[in-house]
Amino acid sequence: MNSRKIIAAVASIAAVVSLAACGGVKDDVSAGNAGGDAIMIGTTDKITSLDPAGSYDNGSYAVQIQVFPFLYAQDYNSSELSPDIAADEGTWSEDGKQFTVKIKPDLKWANGNTLDANDVKFSYDRIMQINDPNGPSSLLANIESIEVPDDQTVVFNAKVPFDVTLKQVMSSPAGPIVDNEVFAADKLTDADTIVKANAFGGPYQLDSFKINEALSYAKNPNYQGLTPAKNDAVQVKYFADTSNLKMAVEQGQVDVAHRSFTPTDIADLEKNDKVKVVQGPGGEARMLAFNFKLQPYGESQPDADVKKAQAVRQAVACLLDRSELSEKVYKGTYAPLYSYIPDGLSGHEDTLKDAYTKDGAPDLDKAKKILADAGVKTPVDLKLQYNGDHYGSSSADEYAAIKSQLEDGGLFKVDLQQTEWTQYNKERVVTDDSDGTYPVYQLGWFPDYSDPDNYLSPFFRDGNFVNNGYSDKEVNDLIVAQAGEKNEAKREEMLKQIQKLETEDLSTIPLLQGNQVAVTGTNVNGVVLDPSFRFRYASVEKQ
Repeated sequence: MNSRKIIAAVASIAAVVSLAACGGVKDDVSAGNAGGDAIMIGTTDKITSLDPAGSYDNGSYAVQIQVFPFLYAQDYNSSELSPDIAADEGTWSEDGKQFTVKIKPDLKWANGNTLDANDVKFSYDRIMQINDPNGPSSLLANIESIEVPDDQTVVFNAKVPFDVTLKQVMSSPAGPIVDNEVFAADKLTDADTIVKANAFGGPYQLDSFKINEALSYAKNPNYQGLTPAKNDAVQVKYFADTSNLKMAVEQGQVDVAHRSFTPTDIADLEKNDKVKVVQGPGGEARMLAFNFKLQPYGESQPDADVKKAQAVRQAVACLLDRSELSEKVYKGTYAPLYSYIPDGLSGHEDTLKDAYTKDGAPDLDKAKKILADAGVKTPVDLKLQYNGDHYGSSSADEYAAIKSQLEDGGLFKVDLQQTEWTQYNKERVVTDDSDGTYPVYQLGWFPDYSDPDNYLSPFFRDGNFVNNGYSDKEVNDLIVAQAGEKNEAKREEMLKQIQKLETEDLSTIPLLQGNQVAVTGTNVNGVVLDPSFRFRYASVEKQ
């Protein structure tokens, strides 16, 4: 689902708010007993926080896009932005320092409270003020301040003139608008408070919420945005593993199953005439991330050495076999990724392929030379962490293969471990008070918006969502500059330069690029997986 958090930068880690079962949870919200025309959806994705200020992950965002409004969002089958609760396309001042948005008149929250420009300013200001380590504050790094001249007008004062990413950010995990009469300005608001106050302004309101077990949505009659609900109710059931989710959709216990199936599951389901497999354009990226404090020779280690630490990262990059991961583990459902910007977006260039591989194949000799030149003794002990309940059960096979690849040739000795997602997402982060827990770890990215900036700012800009202790002034300044560059050719050159620098630094190592997949019953229509990278329940209907 980020210095602009993409999913990473997609802030420092504060305590994640505890989401207990909310008051009024319905006992009958479970797979197989959704009544009437309610759409039953199954998923294995986990929620971190219902409050948008406290999450920057796909599982939480999947809920937030259903229940909170945005200034701008994507219409169906498009990556282009349209007004949601905004009344116009917005205008830049002549000097490019101010972006003004008008809000639709007479808007109401589901609870009847007034929804106006003051809620918009409040929503953005609190994300920046709370600055939760698991939140999307980094995405707002280009906003200096926000003004509200009147109840229908919002003025964004931009740090970067003519910021080409600003409207995209308004449609991202940093963009949900919340009710200023319910949410706290300086701390996260718990789910129980939000649900009891019916503080929702998206296509749906939440009738009940039981964290990572079951959710019940009802159509919001006050919604006047871009994507009104075509169904009256949606129920979501959270599954512990994909095998149970697969069985549920095959047996008709859920109408739609979305995230995350194994490649074998997908191949099997495609042969089943009782279900339909729906695929959409891929923006997902899978990668390795390095903790610059804890990795071998990292900054907080007794033998800290910047050059040796870089050599370790570069040697790892030489030994990875993406084709094996793509073909043997993911059966072609993911493609090798040798670039920080995925194929299909401006600036894409296979810099890692040229720098560290033999035309895509592992290069053991180069890895040996890099480590020897830096004076690194081998084998290097490497603690590698991954997560299967968020990134899919195939992660176990993926990281078993990576362990084997890194140990082949005797340069590394890998200690491979797995941790449950809610703990994993907290422990991976470097903060002012903690060096984090994992020296090297799995990371995935689901884009906030379809722009190359969203694969750079959240990862490498200061204050990014990865929070792995990495910072580079030249990279940071280039990321800021490209966001305000209106000349497409000049911007593309900046994007390529950023990737070249990152190819040397290797804060993260891109591995794979994948598609969106959902599975439905044969009587279900309207599942749209498009370049917005949002799965919106509003379009789903049953015959």
